[in-house]
Amino acid sequence: MSATYDRLIALLTKLHEAPPGDTTPDATYAELDVDSLTLVEIVMHVERELGVTIEDSELHPDLSLGATAKLIDERLAG
Repeated sequence: MSATYDRLIALLTKLHEAPPGDTTPDATYAELDVDSLTLVEIVMHVERELGVTIEDSELHPDLSLGATAKLIDERLAG
């Protein structure tokens, strides 16, 4: 996966203590039991650390980690 994906996994592990074996590109936030507050925290960290704006509604429980990284990469590309 991309460097963005790796950063996302590091962030998720820090905020949610997600087990590394469970954090696959196809895993969704719902499957990882990530709550709505943690999703908002992820959005805030991504905005602050990567300078990418993501609407809270774009990051939902059924979104996969791989799709999140792709969304961030698309925003970084402009």
